[in-house]
Amino acid sequence: MSERIYINQLEANQLIDGVYTINNCQLGLTRNGKPYLKCLVSDKTGRLPARMWNASEDLYESLPTDGFVRIAGQTQPYQGEIQLIIQTIAPATPTRAELAELLPSTPFSIEEMFNEVRQVLGSLTSPALRALAEQYLNDRELMAAFVQAPAASTLHHACLGGLLEHTRAVLRLAKSVLPHYESLNADLVLMGLFIHDLGKCVELQWDSGFSYTEDGQLVGHIGRGMLWLEDKAGQAAEAGHALPESALRVLHHIILSHHGEFEYGALKKPATPEALMVHLLDNVDAKMYQALQAARRGEIDDTRGDFTEKIWALDTRIYRPDPLAGESKAD
Repeated sequence: MSERIYINQLEANQLIDGVYTINNCQLGLTRNGKPYLKCLVSDKTGRLPARMWNASEDLYESLPTDGFVRIAGQTQPYQGEIQLIIQTIAPATPTRAELAELLPSTPFSIEEMFNEVRQVLGSLTSPALRALAEQYLNDRELMAAFVQAPAASTLHHACLGGLLEHTRAVLRLAKSVLPHYESLNADLVLMGLFIHDLGKCVELQWDSGFSYTEDGQLVGHIGRGMLWLEDKAGQAAEAGHALPESALRVLHHIILSHHGEFEYGALKKPATPEALMVHLLDNVDAKMYQALQAARRGEIDDTRGDFTEKIWALDTRIYRPDPLAGESKAD
């Protein structure tokens, strides 16, 4: 290809031939029992579902579940969406230039977001919690990963800097909501929001696409977050700022329970007001991000229709239009 065709530029019945990211590659069976490939194809601008009919098991075995492939195929409209029908597909190793075109990045300034997170943590009223936060912030290797890591491999904030973007968003939400609930311990909520997903810095890798590391497969971000909390709390105690055992236990509980339900990976259900608040704010930001990304308001064309395909993480199809978009704004 002389010039890359980005995902957000694709129209119906358009031919493509190039290197793209592939996620969640699976081998399915048609109603007639014939195998076919189904996957998600993406670049830094977006993602779309793809299918390859009459695919062999050998071909499937040759492809990465999450990685990079060279694809030739043609787009087609399907249920108000665009999907890609793959004609040929093979594993690929992108060049450095291609990698920059494939991995999405946060649209916000890394420096500004990180400074805002630091300011929030610096506003904690508890000296012990401020000292604990400093142990994390002074860990250069961890913070270098924190500002680059995605928040997920495919769902919410799956982009370089996505974890930082998500963390800033939930801290902003908390700063808006906490004044309405004065009996909540705001410091524990803010600290819990900062550390709840930090384990993703080693759970995920982003050097060659977004996927799970060995640590992510064997320990996971909840387990790693628990271990780091023990380590950082110990360092703070050695420096003369021991956190009360009850507060440390609640922070452990926040990490263990922030997914909310056992079926979504929580090891405990939220059982303190602070843990419940962390879970709710985390869930709000993750789901709103997915809904707005799916709606892609301002990018709708005649081929896409008013509804998205089903967003499985939200268990619904998203209605795209803003019903008041054409209304004149009041003075």
